[in-house]
Amino acid sequence: MRYLPHSDQEISSMLELIGVEKIEDLFSGIPADCRLTRSLDLGAPLAEADLQRHLQLLAAANQVDDSWSRFLGGGYYDHHIPAAIDHLISRSEFYTAYTPYQPEISQGTLQAIFEFQTLICQLTGMEVANASLYDGASACAEAVLMALRCGRKRSKVLLSRGLHPGYRELVATYVRYLGVELMEVPLTADGRTDCTAVERLLDAEVAALVTGYPNYLGVVEDIETLAGLAHASGARMLVAVAEPLALGLYRSPGELGADIVIGEGQSFGLPLSYGGPGVGFMAVKQKDMRSLPGRLVGETVDGDGQCGYVLTLATREQHIRREKATSNICSNQGICAVVVSIYLALLGKNGLPQLARDNYSRASWLAGEIAALSGFSLPFSAPIFNEFVVSCPQPSSEILQRLEQEQILAGIDLTADYPEIKNGLLICVTEQNDRKQLDSLVAALKGGAA
Repeated sequence: MRYLPHSDQEISSMLELIGVEKIEDLFSGIPADCRLTRSLDLGAPLAEADLQRHLQLLAAANQVDDSWSRFLGGGYYDHHIPAAIDHLISRSEFYTAYTPYQPEISQGTLQAIFEFQTLICQLTGMEVANASLYDGASACAEAVLMALRCGRKRSKVLLSRGLHPGYRELVATYVRYLGVELMEVPLTADGRTDCTAVERLLDAEVAALVTGYPNYLGVVEDIETLAGLAHASGARMLVAVAEPLALGLYRSPGELGADIVIGEGQSFGLPLSYGGPGVGFMAVKQKDMRSLPGRLVGETVDGDGQCGYVLTLATREQHIRREKATSNICSNQGICAVVVSIYLALLGKNGLPQLARDNYSRASWLAGEIAALSGFSLPFSAPIFNEFVVSCPQPSSEILQRLEQEQILAGIDLTADYPEIKNGLLICVTEQNDRKQLDSLVAALKGGAA
């Protein structure tokens, strides 16, 4: 097929149809200070050997220092990655993340995705799970679109203020031109979604209520009560899990009444890598199976009675049907799903809860030690997992800058996203933080407060 560029007349017709005057208007959503106003300064072409030397010089400028103490969370978590994962995913049959075009030929890839779906169902307490969602944020946005489809003519969505700010922002981007009204539900004094406000806001126009579990502030939400309220008005309960390790300790969202569970699987064996790649997941009840976006692999038997795997309820043509498609997600994060499956299989039903308890106990101990310091307090009293909020005696940004001089990344400044929390600091603790690191953080905070 030849590539035929659009003529000026065709471009004008398309712009007129979508209601903009010029191509530049299509980029109006990108802030002006984020746009490049000059040509790329790439320099002259280089020979292969020269280019390799240039890249080696750039790589040498990176500084790797494992002596730092890190207490960063907020949606991506520093967990130990077993050496077996790197060994197994380096096998040639796994070493690609791309979609097979004749999927039934790629039985190994399909089985890997099937195992991923099965493990996600066991983890979330749901009946059906898919694959191929990019990350937790896009999974959350896709789940909102799914709830709107299933809700027929309902056009309102309630988003808890405790839902990850990035998830909320992406949901708003997805529904910007769909005539959907997003309504924010406030938090109570203990850090959980306000059930009274939910009851007041729920009406016949609300398609879904979305909250985190735990929420962005580390607080474990009362999903059972929220789900009961949502179901009483005919809305779906959507639960977003940014730290799925918490499901090794707390009851699964499916047990608590969730209709759609979405989340980010990075905690299960994927490195932080400056923020990606992640692997989103989505699990639903069987009644909503046909509305799932992404890919769904099923297990069957062939004519000889042997086990086989097939891509079901979604063909590649489904992903190019434009506005008629369930979703336009068509890539397959196969290698990331394999990593998650290997990680969960290695830990098993005993190891995952044990690791979750370890994270919980370390975070709880540190929270108690910090709360005992002069000027510091814990603004929320609800249960937590491995993250918690601290209200500091000085601005959070100043504390973070000071502790960085001591090679401590003490947490996330909440001032921009939650200005109502006085000098709020979000601190995360995982199994990677040993007792020495915990003590050093407490000592550094105490010294600054004094």
